[in-house]
Amino acid sequence: MKTAPSPFSPGMTRVARALIGPAALILIWWLANDSAWVSNKLLPNPFATFGTLWESLLSGSMTVDLGATLYRTMYAFAMAAVFGIPVGIALGSNERIYRSVEFLVDFFRSTPATAMFPLFLLIFGIGDFAKIAVAGFSAWLVVVFNVAYGVMNSRKTRILAARVMGASHWRVFRDVLFWESLPQTFVGLRMAVSLALVVIIVAEMFIGSTNGMGHRIIDAQQVFDLQQMYASILMTGGVGYGFNVLFIALEKWIVHWAGR
Repeated sequence: MKTAPSPFSPGMTRVARALIGPAALILIWWLANDSAWVSNKLLPNPFATFGTLWESLLSGSMTVDLGATLYRTMYAFAMAAVFGIPVGIALGSNERIYRSVEFLVDFFRSTPATAMFPLFLLIFGIGDFAKIAVAGFSAWLVVVFNVAYGVMNSRKTRILAARVMGASHWRVFRDVLFWESLPQTFVGLRMAVSLALVVIIVAEMFIGSTNGMGHRIIDAQQVFDLQQMYASILMTGGVGYGFNVLFIALEKWIVHWAGR
């Protein structure tokens, strides 16, 4: 017995399914607020919060802070990518060198970025670059680790085939290792940009910032402006989610041959 065709296209069905989670969250939030499961002093009305978010964007007060956070995040991420990808490929292409520095990479990658704040403040002083540097360093370690892992786990048959055909070390590096490591590189880049955003937000909260989403969140909390605080948190989450979606789309577009 044949089932009746769905009146909705596959794209519409995927969008509808993706909206189930956010709709459920808003419903639970509204019920918790309306039924006083959580005190109104701690949890504002969701629709009033979204209204505050919209008004803050229209007035431009939030866009200034959002722009500052995006600038710092992308600056830190760019440094991590530019310096991390070649270092990761170099380390991954020589396993003996990688094993000699593996402890250092894993040690600093496992060290909470917030524990590095005092060191970077001593080196760079109180200013934007200290925040960017600590975020860039944390993201750089993630990029190096993932790129090196991608190179070390590249398909040996392609490398051997290139060498049998007389390819130089540079040609093997450029035409085989770089492309073979791309899938894992994109995993590292996606993780790195998310980590850079987290570190920047925390730095804006606690390291003498005059703008940025982290500064906006902590300011709203201190004056007990809960609608503004929740609105800023939602916007920050939206930015993080947007980065993730963007990098997944870039990965599918650039590394469309992965797994073939």
